[in-house]
Amino acid sequence: MSGGVAPIPHSSNEKPSFNFRQSTLTFQNLNAAALALILAASGMIGPQDAAFVFFSSFYMFFLSKIAFPNLSTTPEPPIFAAHQRLLTLYVSVGALIGLLLPVAYIAHGVLAGDKESVKSAAPHVFLLASQVVMEAVTFAGGYSLPIRVFVPVAYNAMRMYAILDWLKCEMMKVHEGEYGSSRRLSVGIGLVMVNMVFWGFNLFGFLLPFYMPKAFKKYYDDEGKDKDS
Repeated sequence: MSGGVAPIPHSSNEKPSFNFRQSTLTFQNLNAAALALILAASGMIGPQDAAFVFFSSFYMFFLSKIAFPNLSTTPEPPIFAAHQRLLTLYVSVGALIGLLLPVAYIAHGVLAGDKESVKSAAPHVFLLASQVVMEAVTFAGGYSLPIRVFVPVAYNAMRMYAILDWLKCEMMKVHEGEYGSSRRLSVGIGLVMVNMVFWGFNLFGFLLPFYMPKAFKKYYDDEGKDKDS
C-alpha cells in the first residue's frame, strides 16, 4: 500500500509535508516482517508464495537498475498529496480488513483446531505482510515511482489468487458439512468476501486505472525535463 496504494498499511504514508526520505524501517514494518517470517516458518505457506516474494524482490532490483532508475537524488513528491486524509483512511481500512482481522481469524482457528481455514487464510496474510515490507523498502531505498507502483500491483494481483483459494476452502467446508462452528464458518466466508471485494477494487479500480498511469506520467515527464536540462 504505497504512495497511492493500497492495500498494504504503513508504506502508504506519504504526507504533503514530506521533504525527506525515510531511511529505516518502522516498528510497523518490522512487525509485518516478523509476521511474514512466522507464517513462512509455520509451514502454512506454499512454495509458490515464498518463491514469488523471493524472485519479485530480485526483479524489482533489476527493474530499478535497468528499466526505471531513480532520476533524482531528492525524494519525489507524493502523487495524491491533496487527498492525503482520504488515502490514510483507505489504507487503514485495508490494514484492518487485510491484516488485523485475518490474523485474528487465523489465531482463533489455531485454538479451535480449524487447520484447513488457517492454512487457506495464511497465504493472503503472508503476501500482504511481505508487500508492506517491500513497499517500505522502496521508500527507504529511494526507488523510482514505477518501482513503487510495481510492488503493490504485483503483490495485489498475486493475492487475488490466494483469496480465491481461501474462498474455495471456505465453500468446500459448507459443501462437505464439516465446518465445526457455524459462527466461525460465517465469519470466514464474510471475511474472505470482504477481502475479495476490497482488494479487487484496489487493483482494478485504483492501482491500474489511476495510480499506475499517474506514476508513469510523472516519471517520464521528469525524465524529459532532465534530458532538456
